[in-house]
Amino acid sequence: MTRRNSRRAGLIALVTSVGLVLGFGTAAPAQAAAAEDHNAWYTEDDGSVLTYQVHLPPAYSSGKPLPVVVALHGCAMTGFGLNSMKDLTNLNPLADEQGFIVVYPDQALLKGGLLHCWNGQYPEQQHRGHGEPAAIAGITENVLTAYHGDRSRVHVLGASSGAGLAVIMGVTYPDVYASVLSMAGAEYAIDEVDPNNPNEIGPVDTAKRAWAQMGRHARPVPVMIAQGTADTTVPPFLADRLVTHWAAIDDLAMNGCLDGQMDDKPDHTVTVTKPGQHTYIERTYVPRDGGPALIDYVVVDGMKHAWPGPGKGTFVDNSGPDLARLWWSFASRQHLP
Repeated sequence: MTRRNSRRAGLIALVTSVGLVLGFGTAAPAQAAAAEDHNAWYTEDDGSVLTYQVHLPPAYSSGKPLPVVVALHGCAMTGFGLNSMKDLTNLNPLADEQGFIVVYPDQALLKGGLLHCWNGQYPEQQHRGHGEPAAIAGITENVLTAYHGDRSRVHVLGASSGAGLAVIMGVTYPDVYASVLSMAGAEYAIDEVDPNNPNEIGPVDTAKRAWAQMGRHARPVPVMIAQGTADTTVPPFLADRLVTHWAAIDDLAMNGCLDGQMDDKPDHTVTVTKPGQHTYIERTYVPRDGGPALIDYVVVDGMKHAWPGPGKGTFVDNSGPDLARLWWSFASRQHLP
């Protein structure tokens, strides 16, 4: 069993207070709660250590269980250091406003190669209870236990290689994560797809492998997929495949059959154009029998391999749209059954 270690390694608090009025016969108002950042680590079975940072919003002081969001960085990034997922996504201000906990894992030293990537393209990193999926699930469990998070509202998101791992987490731990966001990611078992002949193994074929991996925990997992049309690092056709792939997973998870209860034909499409921002198309997909959307597909016109901001870092495109807010409008409605 994976050994878990954590400690509070520091506190980075932005202390805010209501106007403090001191005077004869006047009581001072109560001080507003402050957001906090806690650093901790997780030790894998092989002794590798992943560090992670937990952001606690001011609402944490209320004692009410809060949603937990796990944010996975891409290649040439960190979780919370230089060129970080924390800065890229600008999630902390949103968390403070909306009241959710954010976790920023950092890939173990030397495990992600020179670019510090996650390794979801390797089969050994695609299974429950093993490798990176086990480590991220272990970190998630540590945070839920330490900070009394709401176990019905745990979400995972990622960018690039982190998006690939986020998809894998939705497949390997559908009983833990209420929703998934993939920004410039790809389908489960992408290693089986030949880039020179991608149609040889279709997205429905890999969906069958994903459903088998879900096992007894299988269920339709809501997912948001986001992609830039000018991305040459992760080509847009991979996002199109991911839509078909995930629709098939959801279809299989409903009753074990590919019978069209969920398909890859959008039920609603909207094009959004705002001054100074990229135009984007948002497509939503609902089950045949109705209900909430299970897939939300956001295509950002003209965007390269980037996270649509606001945010900071090498891989942010501040011409928007604000993906963090788009994602939360989707994820905040999701919870485990």
